[in-house]
Amino acid sequence: MIEQIYNFFSIEMLYFWVNLGILPFWLILIFFPNSYICRFFVTSIFPIFILSGAYVFMLYKSFLGSYNFIGNFNLYVGISHLLDLFSDKSFLMLFWIHFISINLFVGGWIVRDSQKFGINKILTAFPLIITYLIGPIGLFLYWVLKIFHSKSISLYD
Repeated sequence: MIEQIYNFFSIEMLYFWVNLGILPFWLILIFFPNSYICRFFVTSIFPIFILSGAYVFMLYKSFLGSYNFIGNFNLYVGISHLLDLFSDKSFLMLFWIHFISINLFVGGWIVRDSQKFGINKILTAFPLIITYLIGPIGLFLYWVLKIFHSKSISLYD
């Protein structure tokens, strides 16, 4: 049974399921941010638990494939070494799961923070969509929205 699961989830299949699986979380964040479903499933530890499972599975597949984990530290040497790392599908998949996990976490934080400050969910939808696509810019847009809504600048919230 475990071998069948292992063989089914190739890197390409895992990429497909991770990308497809993350969409409902983002749709709930954008369209139903005040719902119990959002609070229970999206802004809790639940999606991070699932994505961590995919990450651990990918680490396991990489370990069995004799991936050079020590070579990952070359990404700090220079951009050409980073380019070499991205040519490896295992590293690329690990990076992708890492990226979408962080973006989803930030999206959940945006929703919780906007609820704390009473920001309209329609206004929050645009920064959430941008966060889904290009994380840091969406977070920055939300910060600007928050400044105009609360009429104060806080660098520590």
